[in-house]
Amino acid sequence: MRGSQPPSPNEAAVPVPSVAPAEPARTPTPSSLAQVVEILEAQGQEIASLRAALHDQQELTARLEAKLNAASPATILAEAALPSPAAPAVGPGQVDLGQKVAQLETDFGNSQRNLEERLKKLGPFIFSGDIRLRAEPTFGGPVDQSQDRFRERVRLRFNAEAALNDQFWGGFSLASGDLNNPISTNQTLNQYDTRKPIAIDRMYATYNPSWFRHLTLTGGKFAYPWFNTELVWDKDLNPEGAGETLAFNVKTPLLKKFSIVGFQLPFAENRRTASNNKSLYNTIVYGEQLQTYWQLGSAVKLSAYASYYDWKFADSVALSILTSNGASPDDALLALSNNGEQNSIATVTATNAITGAKTITSAQFASKFGILDSLAQLDITTPSESWPLTFIGDFAENTRVCENMKNIPAAAVFSAPCDPHARDGYWLETSIGRTQKKGDWQFSYTRIMIQREAVNGTFNYSEIFPASNVEIHRPEILYQLFDNVTLQLNGLFGRPLVTAGSPAPVQPLWERLQFDVTYKF
Repeated sequence: MRGSQPPSPNEAAVPVPSVAPAEPARTPTPSSLAQVVEILEAQGQEIASLRAALHDQQELTARLEAKLNAASPATILAEAALPSPAAPAVGPGQVDLGQKVAQLETDFGNSQRNLEERLKKLGPFIFSGDIRLRAEPTFGGPVDQSQDRFRERVRLRFNAEAALNDQFWGGFSLASGDLNNPISTNQTLNQYDTRKPIAIDRMYATYNPSWFRHLTLTGGKFAYPWFNTELVWDKDLNPEGAGETLAFNVKTPLLKKFSIVGFQLPFAENRRTASNNKSLYNTIVYGEQLQTYWQLGSAVKLSAYASYYDWKFADSVALSILTSNGASPDDALLALSNNGEQNSIATVTATNAITGAKTITSAQFASKFGILDSLAQLDITTPSESWPLTFIGDFAENTRVCENMKNIPAAAVFSAPCDPHARDGYWLETSIGRTQKKGDWQFSYTRIMIQREAVNGTFNYSEIFPASNVEIHRPEILYQLFDNVTLQLNGLFGRPLVTAGSPAPVQPLWERLQFDVTYKF
């Protein structure tokens, strides 16, 4: 599933850091990794020695059987008359060689697993991560064939988390990807075998006071504290700023828990340009979400959410994605990767009188963004635990569409007309199955429709094209090859919407396939 996963209704009222499972009772283990490694090496040598002895014994038996089968009856009788060497005595306490090898291999495997668990910890830290390899052909779309390509892509993520005590924990994550693209950790293998960048993807601290367990405070660069699909926010984006959660368990037949989440997310620092006012101000999102968790029977759970995302001074985003050089003319903002953003943007350009070169001096969204987002997730347990059913629905509406028109200069040129009716988007997803154990399957289908002004197209689902003014179909098949290796096939098929701002003829179908192998550690 694509959304940030909410806690179940029966979980504690606040999130807690992950901890390693308790180990089963066994004989005392060495106190240091060095001692564990020495024992593993000794066991490995003993296993190799016993295997060699067992192999020699098996070869001798095979030669004797071959000789017996080839010899004549007279020869057998003659050899039987000769005195035979005494067989070695087998004491009552001596263990069969094959059984001893098997027992040692079992002990060796247990020791290896114990070492792997120890290596995942260093002091208070617990480590995890994943590596993904992807083959990605893309066809169709614009008639100029600008989307036709084949990419090989990789992703690396490494996480470290530490619980300092039962009230305070934190961690960090490193991830691959284009540093100018906050909504993707994919790294395309197309730059002459150059080394690939690894950067800080998360860096956060969380406080859950013992005197008020209902409250959780998080700051830094962190995972979403609110539930969402990729209709509004891409799953690879880790927001920056602060988040607060108030969560309460309740004892009613249906409602089991509710939470209120608030967050303040600064995106960019800008400078005013008036001669008497050069103060700094932030492009920022203020948001909140009401979360409710319901038990509708022994096998049915419902999670319902209502969110509002209020963008302040979003025009810096428009300027950053349209500025071709590393800094905008006035604000020195980072140039963001353009993932097919389709919001109506008005630009003002200046022309150099000598060279004729044009420079973007201003870029503004025609709309402001105040997005009301309503979501629900239905989880159904089936008679087979390997085949749970999940349904997700997400409907978003921009309540401030075309509101920025009054602030745009008359000389500006619009990328597309601002249609006040192009304000809605929806995400409908269904899946059956899971990917938890070796041999598991999961099948899912998602339908996505996003009108041009429904969301800020710079930060939603990075895999679709374009980012808004589009309808997309996405089937997926996942197979758990091993407990920690998943095979996945995704299909993305879509085309722009036909509206007043995007008249016919209809663009040819855009098609993207993704073949993934993911290893988790």
